[in-house]
Amino acid sequence: MAFKNSKGLIPFKNRVWLSTPTKHAEEMEYVMEAFETNWKSTVGKNIDEVELQMAEYVGAKYAVALSTGTAALHLATKLAGEKLYGQARLNKGTLAGHKVLARDTTFDASINPIAYEGGEAVFIDTEYDTWNMDPVALEKAFELYPVAKLVVVAHLYGTPGKVSELKAVCERHGALMVEDAAESLGAKYNLNGAWRETGILGDFGCISFNGNKIITGSCGGMFFTDSKDDADKVRKWSTQSRENAPWYEHEEVGYNYRMSNMIAGFIRGQIPYLQQHIDQKRAIYERYKEGLKDLPVKMNPYDAENSIPNFWLSCMIIDEDAMCQQIRDDRKALYIPEAGKSCPTEILETLAKYNAEGRPIWKPMHAQPLYRSHAFVTAQSNGRGQSNAYIDRGKAVDVGMDIFTRGLCLPSDNKMTPEEQDVVIDIIHRCFGD
Repeated sequence: MAFKNSKGLIPFKNRVWLSTPTKHAEEMEYVMEAFETNWKSTVGKNIDEVELQMAEYVGAKYAVALSTGTAALHLATKLAGEKLYGQARLNKGTLAGHKVLARDTTFDASINPIAYEGGEAVFIDTEYDTWNMDPVALEKAFELYPVAKLVVVAHLYGTPGKVSELKAVCERHGALMVEDAAESLGAKYNLNGAWRETGILGDFGCISFNGNKIITGSCGGMFFTDSKDDADKVRKWSTQSRENAPWYEHEEVGYNYRMSNMIAGFIRGQIPYLQQHIDQKRAIYERYKEGLKDLPVKMNPYDAENSIPNFWLSCMIIDEDAMCQQIRDDRKALYIPEAGKSCPTEILETLAKYNAEGRPIWKPMHAQPLYRSHAFVTAQSNGRGQSNAYIDRGKAVDVGMDIFTRGLCLPSDNKMTPEEQDVVIDIIHRCFGD
C-alpha cells in the first residue's frame, strides 16, 4: 500500500458495497404466502406471476423461471445446439465437436455452458465504444471459422452492445444468437427503429436474479422466447425431463433447474421496484462522471443514441498515459506508485483500506487458465501468436485485456448515500495525487 495522502480520511463505519440486494416490504409477504400455503417447491402462484410479469416487461411471449442465470444460459445453449445439430447422445452434449463464437470480456458463466455441451469456445475481442463484443472481430471470426453457427453475446455491466451490427453479422452467416442479459435487465436498445428490452434481442435470451443484480431473489434466472415449443422444452429439461406417465419416465437427460416458489416470491416483490433501482444506479453513474471529470479517467461508455443502460455497475478506465506501472499474474498484482498517476490495483486497495468494495473488470476469457488453449479473434484477425522477435509488427491488438488492465468497477450499491460516494470520489482523487 503506497497511499499516503490520508489526512482527514477515516474508514467507513458501514461497508460501502459494490452491489447488494435492496429489499422492500413486499418480498417477505410473497415468501410468507408460499410458506404458509405450503407451496415451497417448484410450482406455485409466485412462479406463475414472475413468469407472466417478466415476459410482459421484456416483451417476450414466454418466460421460464429457473434456479440461476447460469441454468438459463445452459439450457439456452443446449437448445441452440439441438436446433443446429440435432438431439445429442447421452454421453455427449448438443455442441460436441462444434466451435461457438463467444464473448471474451465477461463472467465465465456466459461461456461454461458451451463446455457443458461439449463445444469449443472461440473468443471474440471487445470494442471500446460499449466494452462489448466487437462486430468487426466477429466477422473476422466467421472468416476463420465459417462452419460456426452459434454466437454467445453478453451486455457488460448493464450496457447493451452493438446489437444491430452483431445481428447483421449472424444473419449473414446463418448463425443463432444466445443473448446473455444477466447484467442488463431493464436496459433498452433501439433495434431497427423500435426500442426493445435486452433479453429478447437474440434467438434465446437469459437474465439473472443473483444477489448482486438490479433486482434479485438471492438467486434465480429466466429464459425468454417467443416459441411455445422452446419454452416447453426448457421447462421440461429444468424439471428432470419427466415424461407424461404415472411413474417417472425419462427419454432425455434433465436437470434440477426449476426456480422454487419461495425464491419466486422474493423476486415478485422486487419487480415493482425495478425502475426505481435503475434510476438510483443511473444517479450513481452521473455523480461519478461529474466528480471524476477533472481526472485522466473515463466512465464505462455507452451508445446514447441507440441504447439506455440499466447502469448496474459504474466503472472507469484510466487514460493510458496516466497509468503507473502495474503487473498482474494469475493471483496477485503489484504496482509502483508515481506522482500524478495511478492504476486499478492502487485504487482498489485504497478503497478496501477505507472499507469500500470495488472490483477489477472481468478478466478476458482467452486469458483465463482453463481457456488459454482456445482461439481468440480480434478486429485484425487471429489474436494468438502476434509477437515476432525479428519483425516489428507494432502493438498487438487486445482490447479486452487493455480494458481489464486499465479499468475497474466502482462501488455502485444503490444504498450508498451521496455523501459516501463523495468520499469514494475523494479517495480516487487522492490516488492520483502527489
